[in-house]
Formats: sequence, structure tokens, C-alpha cells
Amino acid sequence: MTANRTQLFSGACAAMFVFGIVLAILGTIFGLPETRERLNIDLVQQGDVLLALFLGVFLSTVMVGPVIDSFGNKVVLTSSATLVTLALVLLSAAGSFAAAAVAAFILGFGGGGLNTAANALVADLYRDERGAMLNVVGMFFGLGGLFMPLLAASVAGTFTIPQLLLGTAALAAACAAAYLILRFPEPAEGVGFSMLASLKAARNPGVLLFAALLFMQSGSESSIGGWTSTYVGAMGSPPRTATTILAGYWAALTIGRLAAAGALRRMSKARLILLSGLGSAAGCAVLLASASVPAMFAGAVLTGLSHAAIYPTTLAIAADRYQRLAGTIFGFLFATGLIGGMLFPWGIGHIAQPFGLRAAMLLPLLGGAVIAALAAAIGRRV
Repeated sequence: MTANRTQLFSGACAAMFVFGIVLAILGTIFGLPETRERLNIDLVQQGDVLLALFLGVFLSTVMVGPVIDSFGNKVVLTSSATLVTLALVLLSAAGSFAAAAVAAFILGFGGGGLNTAANALVADLYRDERGAMLNVVGMFFGLGGLFMPLLAASVAGTFTIPQLLLGTAALAAACAAAYLILRFPEPAEGVGFSMLASLKAARNPGVLLFAALLFMQSGSESSIGGWTSTYVGAMGSPPRTATTILAGYWAALTIGRLAAAGALRRMSKARLILLSGLGSAAGCAVLLASASVPAMFAGAVLTGLSHAAIYPTTLAIAADRYQRLAGTIFGFLFATGLIGGMLFPWGIGHIAQPFGLRAAMLLPLLGGAVIAALAAAIGRRV
């Protein structure tokens, strides 16, 4: 069982790595001018493509929680990795806004399943170490996000964007094949599948509080991941610099999750989330306060470090309080949080067109401040 648990944890880490790629890939390729030229889209349409991605994540997340509880993680992980593979192939061939939006939706739908199943699996495998282990598996989400801008920056001029996307599709396909082979635990519940099971979790006021926090966190994180390279480019920096600053954000997110696992041995989960929310607001303020490259890089790094612990640590608190039907509870929390993940990047695109990107990027700064307030409220309840 110990060996199998290690294999399953490795599979969960791989799923989160691919999910990091899913959420970072559009922000990375849109930071390269040739992508918008190939698709012939403006800032509003770029926001709409990001909305399609997060709409896919949202719908998938609503659905897969009850599937996990009724049929297990194997079904969700295998099918989700397959959908990501298909979406990346479609995106590599896209030549219009409509084609990119369809591919983005499928990409998000597959990514949402990977995210929910991986976190639910780890929460079940490590019931006595949820806080630390969910942060560790979350670190691989950051590694996946870091992988994309670093890869794009290193192969620029050598490989085309479609070739980059096809290479990433091969990685997702390898994950799908591995999940077919692995032996997974039996489903937690013997109940029938219900499409409304995740939504029924909203009856609990405590769950709603967690959901509100993840709404702001997902919105802020998706905004920084999806728009930072475009924002830096709009401030006058070349594409390689914009991609490097985005990579700095994802690197900090990765390091922050590793550090959070240790920090939880010295402070409560709620206090860590509170400090992270304050740091997120401060990092966004630094990112927006100056057009200089060092200041923007510092702001992106501080924001990444601060975002790192919020999502997995909130999930750990929720799993501690609501151990039954973890897949369903996680599904609802992810789904509600991802409404923010849809609305924030979409809103930035629509605000940026008339008012400029700097004004639009105030949204994630506001998100950090609200996260801190909600974390204080959670701290009084746990």
C-alpha cells in the first residue's frame, strides 16, 4: 500500500503539473505578438478566450466532484488528461478567434478534472498531513506554470508555437496512459451520481466562506498568470523580458508552496492565508507602481510567493472540517472559485480596452485585500 500510495501521489503531482501548463499556456503564448497576429484578435477577444478556458474549468469542476465520489479518481484523471491532449492539438492548428475559443474551452474542461481529482486524491491519501501534502502537490502546479514561459523563452526562434503546443500535448497523453495502468482506491461513496451534488454543498455557511475566498484567489491568480506578460509588453518591454517576468511569477509560486509546507509547522493555516492575502495585495501594488523591469519583476515574484499557499491551505482547512464527500466539497469550492477565475481575466480585457491595462490590473490587487479579510473571518471560526 505504501508503494502504491507513492505511485498515486506521483500521478497526482503529474496531474497538477499539467494543470499548471493548462492555466499558464494562454498567458504565455498571448505574450508573443505572433499569436494575436495568427488568430487576428484584440485585447477584448484575448479576454474572451481566457474566459472560455476558465468556463471549461468551471463546468468540469461542477461535474467531476460527484463522479469522483461515485466512480473514483481513475476515470476522471484518464479522461481529463485525454481532453487536454486533444485541446492542445486543436489549439496548435487554430487560425481564428472561434477556433482558439473552442480549444481553450476543451483545455479548461480537461484541466478542471485534473485539478479536482488530484487534490481529492491527495487529501484522501494523507489524511493526517493534508495541509503540508496539498501544498507539496500544489507546488507541481507552479512548476507546470513555470515550465511554459521558460520553455517558450528558450525555444523562441527555434520552434514555432504550434510545435510547442504539440510537444506539450505529448506530455498530457503520456499522463493519460499512466493513469490507465495505476491502481486507484475504491470510490468513497456508494451513492449514485448527481449533477446537483456539488451545488448542495452551498447550504453550509462555512463552505460558502471558503468558496468566497477561493473566488477572490482564483480570480487574482488567473489574472496575474493570464495578463502579466501582456501588461509588461504594454509597458514597453520586449517579448522575451515579458515572458521572463511571467516565469518569475510562476517560479515564486512554486517556491512559495514548498515553503508553505514548512511554515504550517510554525503557524496556523488561517494565519498563513491572512499573511498571504496581504502579501498578494502588496505584490500587485509593486507590479503596477512602476514601469521599470526590476520593479515589475519584484512585484511579480512577491505576488507569486503570496499566492502560493492560499489555495491548497484553504482546501486543507475545508478537508479537515468536511471529511465526508471530499470530492463533492472540493468540486463546489473549485467551481465557485473558478467563477472568479473566469470573471477577473475577462474583466481585465474589457476594462483594458477603454482605460488601459494598468487600470484593469487593479482587479487582482483588490482580490488580495479581500482574501486577507476573508482569512481573518475564517480564523475566528476554526
